[in-house]
Amino acid sequence: MVKIGIVGTGYVADLYMQSFAVLPAVAIIGATDAEPDRRARFARHWNVAALDDVDALIAAVGAGGLILNLTNPSAHFEISLRCLEAGVHVYSEKPLALELVEAQHLCDVAREKGLLIASAPCSVLGESAQLMAAAVRAAVPGRIRLVYAELDDDYVSQAPYDRWSSRSGIPWPSRDEFEVGCTIEHAGYYLTWLIAMFGSVESLVAVSACLAPDQMAVDRPAPDFSVATLFFESGVVARLTCSILAPHNHGLVVIGDKGVLEVDDCWDNAGPVRFRRRFPFRRKLVTSPISQRLRFPAPTHPKLPRFGAASMNFGLGPLDLAEAIAGNHAPRLTAEFALHVTEVTLAIHAAGNSSGIKKMETRCSPVAPMPWATHLRRRPRWPVGRRPEADVA
Repeated sequence: MVKIGIVGTGYVADLYMQSFAVLPAVAIIGATDAEPDRRARFARHWNVAALDDVDALIAAVGAGGLILNLTNPSAHFEISLRCLEAGVHVYSEKPLALELVEAQHLCDVAREKGLLIASAPCSVLGESAQLMAAAVRAAVPGRIRLVYAELDDDYVSQAPYDRWSSRSGIPWPSRDEFEVGCTIEHAGYYLTWLIAMFGSVESLVAVSACLAPDQMAVDRPAPDFSVATLFFESGVVARLTCSILAPHNHGLVVIGDKGVLEVDDCWDNAGPVRFRRRFPFRRKLVTSPISQRLRFPAPTHPKLPRFGAASMNFGLGPLDLAEAIAGNHAPRLTAEFALHVTEVTLAIHAAGNSSGIKKMETRCSPVAPMPWATHLRRRPRWPVGRRPEADVA
């Protein structure tokens, strides 16, 4: 079994530990944090060893071990580089780095040393994302032409976020959220899905803006709104919107020749994926009001109950990397995939009020489906007059 350690025991670390609790193949041997009190609280709550510093954790996991970099975004590059240079594989929270040149450097070092590095989010390995991708591969909606993806989280700065805390009592990191920005924090949740389904982004047109700087209790607030049009090499075009102002909407609509695929929330691994067929009716064109729910024929992965705004298994990514290390094979979430997602994210975040087309420098290979996601359940025959949702292939 690959030895795994955690650097950074803040809010998100508890979400990982909740996930590892339902993944018996993953065991954390220790954790460290720059704040001794937070480190000790985390260790007591989750019954793991508290190590004094990063060097001690590196020594504990040993060469070829795996470290989860769950530090603040500003520390991602420094900590990941330190681990790679010590001969340890890395799974980093998003983003891989705050500068593209730093993210590229991490990938270069990993390649030179024969190590693996990957980045969150890993919801692309979850059931809903895999269902959507399987339906696209099976051409359920026909040829895909257009995608609308929304990541709006309501007016977060007016929410009672000072009362939000993790299972071990760590406050929600509002300063990081407001200074790093919703695009860097959230765009990856749908970018990973879209890139996995449609391949690399060739170019994009984007704008971003900080529309309510007076509402965020930080000195340097990041953009709280962005919208991008993504042009994929496969020919698909997608619109991606991020904000912490507009009413909550995490919907995804994939538009094809035969109809549309829909999911309500990418933060729910078990969120229903539905297909609505398009057909002519008299003198109109109608998208069916009755949806057909997609399912896999066999069990998928362990699910978690909702905590806060999400119901996601954060352990799927680290498990994917650990299995690749143990089996000496490529992971699904590769370094080039993380780098490409990082480049697209940073380009949208930094767009400002520019309207020019930006070409992407990086590319990535297709993401292999999970072993349980190779095909959908066969289409049933609907009894006459039946109205409930049905499974569809």
